Amino acid sequence: MSSQTETTIHGVLPVLQTPFDAQGRIDRDVLTREIDWAFEVGADGVVVAMVSELLRLSHSERIELVEQVCEIAGGRGFVVISVGAESTASAVEFAQHAESCGATAVMAIPPVATSLGSDATHNYFAAIADAISIPLVVQDASSYVGAAIDLGVYTKLLNQFGAERIFFKPEASPLGPNLSKLRDATAGQARIFEGSGGINLVDCYRRGIVGTMPGTDLLDGVIELWRALNAGHENRIYELSLPISAIVALQLQAGLDGFLAIEKYLLHKRGIFASTAQKPPVSWEMDVETQAEVDRLFDRLQAVI
Repeated sequence: MSSQTETTIHGVLPVLQTPFDAQGRIDRDVLTREIDWAFEVGADGVVVAMVSELLRLSHSERIELVEQVCEIAGGRGFVVISVGAESTASAVEFAQHAESCGATAVMAIPPVATSLGSDATHNYFAAIADAISIPLVVQDASSYVGAAIDLGVYTKLLNQFGAERIFFKPEASPLGPNLSKLRDATAGQARIFEGSGGINLVDCYRRGIVGTMPGTDLLDGVIELWRALNAGHENRIYELSLPISAIVALQLQAGLDGFLAIEKYLLHKRGIFASTAQKPPVSWEMDVETQAEVDRLFDRLQAVI
């Protein structure tokens, strides 16, 4: 487990699901249980990001969630807060608020409603980085939301701010080859996180990532997989990665709502979440046959762990 005093974020940092009570409010008790469990099983930190339902939270809910997560984490590990917004001013405001709450780093995707050119995309991220003193993780979540980021934007930001201030979470397809392009274009300086839910973790690890940001639902399995990768235990790597990848494949078929529905289902199945409630509207709900397959794969993963 890492201390928040370490400035170089790394390792396994799960993206938190946001629990809601019967009135649709953030359930602090369940959120505390989720964060406590994450650290108990060995997470290096926690993340608030897209599968935390940020895009569906009101401004006040978003502020509340960040404050609660930073407080509950209590310095037990890294805290990374997603601050992407439709305007640069809003993103800067969210970033400064996250830093004031004690976040270790912020993360941002480009605006989702506007298609920006390379210069405007660079200026957006640079404005966020200029407004804070903690690191910024530049996230391309274009596989399910937002727009792809040009490689030149990455290299320009890295040259401008340095490897201690700018990290990367490239998720545009094809993930592995794009990751290698970024690594090679920066002569290995880019510090890169994998963010595919774990489906590409083995491939990305071999390409030189410094960490991964999976969902919380499969966290115990991903931590064991990360340890196996570090130890070079080839058989265990694939015993763990195959059921993880199969579950994530089911999540990916329905995009962001697929991750939300299945992750919350598994957190409820584990006894961590009191319900599977999401912020409506949602475009996909899990059917009974998908649920049965998730159950079978989850049982296989737990048997390996």
